[in-house]
Amino acid sequence: MTVDLTAPFSQLTKRNILIVDDHPFIIEGYKNAITRYNPKEYEFLISQAYDCRSAYDLLQDVETPNFDIAFLDISMPAYEEKDIFSGEDLAKLIIKKMPNCKIILLTMYTELLKIKTIIRTISPNGLIIKNDLTFDELLFAFDKVMKNDKYYSQSVVKMVNQSPHNSIEIDQFDKQILFHLSKGTEHHTMPQYIPISLNAIEKRKVNLKELLKIKTGSDDELVKEAKSKGLF
Repeated sequence: MTVDLTAPFSQLTKRNILIVDDHPFIIEGYKNAITRYNPKEYEFLISQAYDCRSAYDLLQDVETPNFDIAFLDISMPAYEEKDIFSGEDLAKLIIKKMPNCKIILLTMYTELLKIKTIIRTISPNGLIIKNDLTFDELLFAFDKVMKNDKYYSQSVVKMVNQSPHNSIEIDQFDKQILFHLSKGTEHHTMPQYIPISLNAIEKRKVNLKELLKIKTGSDDELVKEAKSKGLF
């Protein structure tokens, strides 16, 4: 669904914006902030989706314009048939299809590993912890991105700056994956013990191997390296 927020001035610069979040009231808040940004200079055409599937369908629609900025919630209902499990996967799809689109990711995650992984794999133009988010904060972030700067919210900056460069933190799902790998649990049975899909488990394994610089790609080496660093 597209909302044409038409301004009365024909000379206004048009910008196509995508917002994807599974909470409609949050989408309305983003739209309210965006439309207050330099209304005498910009006309914003806002498209919205509520989960990974509706966002994927919108991006595949030939009538969908190239977006200038995309606001993506990281945690949303997945579209498993297309291996789209999160806002991160949508970001990667957008980067492929629309390389000039600026990505702003919003998340409730506060795990250092997750934040570092997002920065490393997506390098978003904006990364905001939702607990940091206020109306003014959103406008400030939007302004920075509109001006081709990057914006990371205060919690992101604090986590990244205060953590030693060689420190590694992982969340409970990653620890469970490492534990079951160490016990020889067969891959296809892991979702019986870990409440995420098999595809999500495989993606986390890839991220762990990148994080720990496992060059061989071996699960055994991953377990050995993780144990040596006391990760589980």
